[in-house]
Amino acid sequence: MSAGEKELAQLRAEIDRIDSELVKLLAARMKVVDQVIAVKTRTGLPALIPERVEEVADRVREEAKRLGAPPELAELVYRRMMDWVIAYEDQRLKAGK
Repeated sequence: MSAGEKELAQLRAEIDRIDSELVKLLAARMKVVDQVIAVKTRTGLPALIPERVEEVADRVREEAKRLGAPPELAELVYRRMMDWVIAYEDQRLKAGK
């Protein structure tokens, strides 16, 4: 293995470790989403609350800027995740009726 390949392997291992942490955080987030679904079911709130989507997108952009991450990437990732979660919530809310 060349020096470059060895260095890449070390960096890839670090990326894999970070990815594992991200997946753990996604699992924790989804546990909270399930609690949100229970509240929305009890209170009759819809899956999509547009003001909340924009609030999260704005907060994530600002946090990304503060931490030195590309704000456009953070917003893109979060908007896609929020779209998926809203569909997930909507499906479960409809099933609960």
